Amino acid sequence: MNIRKLIFEGEGVSLDFKKTITSCEKIAKTMVSFANNKGGRLLIGVADDGTIKGVKSEDEERYMITKAAHMYAKPALEPIFEEVYFDNKLVLVVDIPESTLKPHYALAEDGKWWVYVRVKDKSVLASKIVVDVLKRSADKDGILIEYSIKEKTLLEYLEKTSRITVKEYCDLIKVSRRRAQRILVDLVLSGVIRIHTTEKEEYYTAG
Repeated sequence: MNIRKLIFEGEGVSLDFKKTITSCEKIAKTMVSFANNKGGRLLIGVADDGTIKGVKSEDEERYMITKAAHMYAKPALEPIFEEVYFDNKLVLVVDIPESTLKPHYALAEDGKWWVYVRVKDKSVLASKIVVDVLKRSADKDGILIEYSIKEKTLLEYLEKTSRITVKEYCDLIKVSRRRAQRILVDLVLSGVIRIHTTEKEEYYTAG
């Protein structure tokens, strides 16, 4: 494994650097966001700026990660560990594969379980729509879209403006947020529209 190349690429959707593991809650959040996405890799012993510090106690780091994966994530995760030496310093590489049991929840410091997804190099709280999409993506074969005026209005709107938020869609078709969310989830799962999550907002474009 080419650690230097990975570090050069920098943190992103599928890569996170941790100098050391200080909190089970924080690391569970990152691992859950990887599992809910396309998978990812943690480099333990690497600072945020890419400096290799090395791991002082590999057993302690493994213990914290395993504890976080089993007790602070549900369903539990199974991290894959690999030790890599670089300039005589030990870097612990932790692989979190994409899960088939989405969505995974992480136990937060407030004592509640939340779903996180990966957006660029951050683990972001998932919206209700994203959680529903993750829940139903496992059995998406059975989605039958009936194009009522509500769906047609949305697609016509997207042809003109290219993007829409949930609130804008509620205002457009005069329905409750819950009803709008249900329609959007169906359309995302069937590939008709795409969902875009940023740290500040969530919006939809034509698929």
